[in-house]
Amino acid sequence: MQEPDASQVALTWSGEPGRLEELTHGMLLEQAERAAAALTRCGVRAGDRVAVHLPLVPESVIATLACGRLDAIRTTLPVSLTVPELAARLRESEIRVLITADAAFWDGSVRPVKPVLDHALARGAAAGGKLPHTVLVVNRCSRPISWKPGRDKWWHEALATD
Repeated sequence: MQEPDASQVALTWSGEPGRLEELTHGMLLEQAERAAAALTRCGVRAGDRVAVHLPLVPESVIATLACGRLDAIRTTLPVSLTVPELAARLRESEIRVLITADAAFWDGSVRPVKPVLDHALARGAAAGGKLPHTVLVVNRCSRPISWKPGRDKWWHEALATD
């Protein structure tokens, strides 16, 4: 099979009105490599679980490719889950790192993502569940969010660190 040209568009994403992102094969692979390095710095090793609690955004694809590079297990936590459903899923799996978004744009409005996750994590902690060591937050809608120092880190900052 022929390798794709690094300059060919690999992913086109159309989100909120007027927002279009295109990533070439080269850009996608470079971002996946940076994400894999960030996950490694967060302690992810082969066989560890990385939960992805993101809307359909390019970072979801990048996280999947990064997990593949590390032989980590990608677990999907749909953003449509309620707090009790999310808390149950978090209790059922031993997640080392969780990737989420500040908020998401769908059905014509901005909806919270991380605040729902924070409630589920608090519920899990109250029940004595094992929580992820790190929560990487993708800045999608620039919304004010709560922040737990030491646990929460911005995705773009984690990927920028070399």
